[in-house]
Amino acid sequence: MHAGAGRDIFRCMGSHTNTEAASAVMDALRTLVRALRVSTLAVERETGISGAQLFVLRQLAGAPARSVNELAERTRTHQSSVSTVVSRLVARGLAARAPSGDDARRMEVRITDAGRELLLGASPPLQSRMVDALARLPAAQVEALAGGLAALAREMGIEELPASFFYEDEGGEDG
Repeated sequence: MHAGAGRDIFRCMGSHTNTEAASAVMDALRTLVRALRVSTLAVERETGISGAQLFVLRQLAGAPARSVNELAERTRTHQSSVSTVVSRLVARGLAARAPSGDDARRMEVRITDAGRELLLGASPPLQSRMVDALARLPAAQVEALAGGLAALAREMGIEELPASFFYEDEGGEDG
Protein backbone atom coordinates (compact mmCIF):
# COMPACT_ATOMS: atom_id res chain seq x y z
CA MET A 1 0.00 0.00 0.00
CA HIS A 2 1.52 3.36 -0.96
CA ALA A 3 1.80 6.25 1.50
CA GLY A 4 -1.34 8.03 0.32
CA ALA A 5 -3.49 4.90 0.13
CA GLY A 6 -4.90 5.41 3.64
CA ARG A 7 -6.03 8.90 2.72
CA ASP A 8 -7.68 7.58 -0.47
CA ILE A 9 -9.67 5.08 1.60
CA PHE A 10 -10.84 7.82 3.96
CA ARG A 11 -11.78 10.03 1.01
CA CYS A 12 -13.96 7.25 -0.41
CA MET A 13 -15.54 6.59 2.99
CA GLY A 14 -16.26 10.11 4.16
CA SER A 15 -15.72 13.80 3.89
CA HIS A 16 -12.51 15.69 3.19
CA THR A 17 -12.64 16.87 6.82
CA ASN A 18 -12.47 13.26 8.01
CA THR A 19 -9.35 12.77 5.89
CA GLU A 20 -7.73 15.86 7.37
CA ALA A 21 -8.64 14.79 10.89
CA ALA A 22 -7.31 11.26 10.28
CA SER A 23 -4.06 12.74 8.94
CA ALA A 24 -3.80 14.98 12.01
CA VAL A 25 -4.31 11.94 14.28
CA MET A 26 -1.65 9.97 12.43
CA ASP A 27 0.80 12.89 12.63
CA ALA A 28 0.14 13.35 16.37
CA LEU A 29 0.61 9.63 17.03
CA ARG A 30 3.82 9.57 14.98
CA THR A 31 5.13 12.55 16.94
CA LEU A 32 4.30 10.93 20.29
CA VAL A 33 5.78 7.55 19.34
CA ARG A 34 8.96 9.15 17.97
CA ALA A 35 9.36 11.37 21.04
CA LEU A 36 8.88 8.37 23.34
CA ARG A 37 11.45 6.33 21.40
CA VAL A 38 14.02 9.14 21.36
CA SER A 39 13.42 9.88 25.05
CA THR A 40 13.75 6.21 25.99
CA LEU A 41 17.07 5.90 24.15
CA ALA A 42 18.36 9.09 25.80
CA VAL A 43 17.34 7.86 29.27
CA GLU A 44 19.08 4.53 28.69
CA ARG A 45 22.27 6.26 27.53
CA GLU A 46 22.17 8.77 30.39
CA THR A 47 21.25 6.46 33.28
CA GLY A 48 21.73 2.85 32.19
CA ILE A 49 18.11 2.02 33.01
CA SER A 50 14.95 2.06 30.93
CA GLY A 51 12.54 4.97 30.76
CA ALA A 52 9.94 2.86 32.58
CA GLN A 53 12.39 2.17 35.39
CA LEU A 54 13.22 5.87 35.66
CA PHE A 55 9.50 6.72 35.65
CA VAL A 56 8.85 4.29 38.54
CA LEU A 57 11.91 5.53 40.47
CA ARG A 58 10.64 9.10 40.21
CA GLN A 59 7.30 7.97 41.62
CA LEU A 60 9.05 6.24 44.52
CA ALA A 61 11.21 9.31 45.18
CA GLY A 62 8.01 11.26 45.87
CA ALA A 63 6.80 8.69 48.40
CA PRO A 64 7.23 4.97 49.06
CA ALA A 65 4.47 2.77 47.68
CA ARG A 66 2.37 0.85 50.20
CA SER A 67 2.07 -1.92 47.60
CA VAL A 68 2.78 -2.71 43.96
CA ASN A 69 -0.94 -2.14 43.29
CA GLU A 70 -0.69 1.39 44.69
CA LEU A 71 2.38 2.01 42.54
CA ALA A 72 0.45 0.73 39.50
CA GLU A 73 -2.27 3.31 40.21
CA ARG A 74 0.30 6.08 40.58
CA THR A 75 2.01 5.17 37.31
CA ARG A 76 -1.32 4.53 35.55
CA THR A 77 -0.04 1.11 34.46
CA HIS A 78 -1.11 -2.49 34.95
CA GLN A 79 0.10 -4.18 38.15
CA SER A 80 2.01 -6.94 36.30
CA SER A 81 4.04 -4.37 34.32
CA VAL A 82 4.90 -2.43 37.47
CA SER A 83 5.87 -5.64 39.26
CA THR A 84 8.32 -6.51 36.46
CA VAL A 85 9.89 -3.04 36.56
CA VAL A 86 10.12 -3.07 40.37
CA SER A 87 11.84 -6.48 40.26
CA ARG A 88 14.46 -5.05 37.88
CA LEU A 89 14.98 -2.00 40.10
CA VAL A 90 15.36 -4.22 43.18
CA ALA A 91 17.84 -6.46 41.34
CA ARG A 92 19.96 -3.38 40.55
CA GLY A 93 19.77 -2.08 44.12
CA LEU A 94 17.83 1.03 43.10
CA ALA A 95 14.65 0.06 44.98
CA ALA A 96 13.84 -2.26 47.88
CA ARG A 97 10.84 -4.28 48.97
CA ALA A 98 10.06 -4.66 52.67
CA PRO A 99 7.09 -5.95 54.65
CA SER A 100 4.64 -3.20 55.52
CA GLY A 101 4.78 -1.92 59.09
CA ASP A 102 1.00 -2.19 59.47
CA ASP A 103 0.41 -5.38 57.42
CA ALA A 104 3.27 -7.88 57.10
CA ARG A 105 1.44 -9.64 54.23
CA ARG A 106 1.86 -6.55 52.06
CA MET A 107 5.23 -5.54 50.58
CA GLU A 108 6.08 -1.84 50.46
CA VAL A 109 8.37 -0.53 47.74
CA ARG A 110 10.94 2.17 48.50
CA ILE A 111 13.69 3.90 46.60
CA THR A 112 17.22 3.21 47.90
CA ASP A 113 20.05 5.70 48.35
CA ALA A 114 21.55 4.38 45.08
CA GLY A 115 18.22 5.05 43.35
CA ARG A 116 18.11 8.61 44.71
CA GLU A 117 21.66 9.20 43.54
CA LEU A 118 20.82 7.98 40.05
CA LEU A 119 17.87 10.40 39.94
CA LEU A 120 20.04 13.41 40.82
CA GLY A 121 21.48 13.76 37.33
CA ALA A 122 18.60 12.24 35.37
CA SER A 123 16.21 14.27 33.23
CA PRO A 124 12.52 13.49 33.74
CA PRO A 125 11.33 10.76 31.37
CA LEU A 126 8.80 11.78 28.74
CA GLN A 127 6.24 9.51 30.44
CA SER A 128 6.30 11.86 33.46
CA ARG A 129 5.72 14.86 31.22
CA MET A 130 2.85 13.00 29.52
CA VAL A 131 1.13 12.24 32.85
CA ASP A 132 1.59 15.87 33.92
CA ALA A 133 0.21 17.12 30.59
CA LEU A 134 -2.85 14.89 30.88
CA ALA A 135 -3.46 16.26 34.38
CA ARG A 136 -3.45 19.83 32.98
CA LEU A 137 -5.95 19.09 30.21
CA PRO A 138 -9.66 19.60 30.88
CA ALA A 139 -11.36 16.39 32.07
CA ALA A 140 -13.68 16.36 29.04
CA GLN A 141 -10.70 16.46 26.69
CA VAL A 142 -8.95 13.60 28.52
CA GLU A 143 -12.16 11.55 28.46
CA ALA A 144 -12.61 12.20 24.73
CA LEU A 145 -8.99 11.26 24.07
CA ALA A 146 -9.37 8.05 26.11
CA GLY A 147 -12.56 7.13 24.26
CA GLY A 148 -11.09 7.89 20.87
CA LEU A 149 -7.90 5.92 21.45
CA ALA A 150 -9.87 2.97 22.88
CA ALA A 151 -12.13 3.04 19.81
CA LEU A 152 -9.07 3.11 17.54
CA ALA A 153 -7.56 0.10 19.34
CA ARG A 154 -10.90 -1.74 19.01
CA GLU A 155 -11.15 -0.99 15.29
CA MET A 156 -7.58 -2.20 14.83
CA GLY A 157 -8.37 -5.40 16.75
CA ILE A 158 -5.68 -4.79 19.36
CA GLU A 159 -7.79 -3.86 22.39
CA GLU A 160 -6.93 -7.16 24.11
CA LEU A 161 -3.16 -6.57 24.04
CA PRO A 162 -1.75 -5.80 27.50
CA ALA A 163 -0.97 -2.13 28.07
CA SER A 164 2.56 -2.16 29.46
CA PHE A 165 5.10 0.60 29.95
CA PHE A 166 6.37 2.28 26.80
CA TYR A 167 9.39 0.48 25.33
CA GLU A 168 9.85 -1.82 28.32
CA ASP A 169 10.69 -5.39 27.33
CA GLU A 170 8.50 -7.60 29.48
CA GLY A 171 10.58 -10.71 29.05
CA GLY A 172 14.15 -11.50 29.92
CA GLU A 173 16.57 -8.61 30.22
CA ASP A 174 15.90 -4.88 30.49
CA GLY A 175 14.41 -3.24 27.47
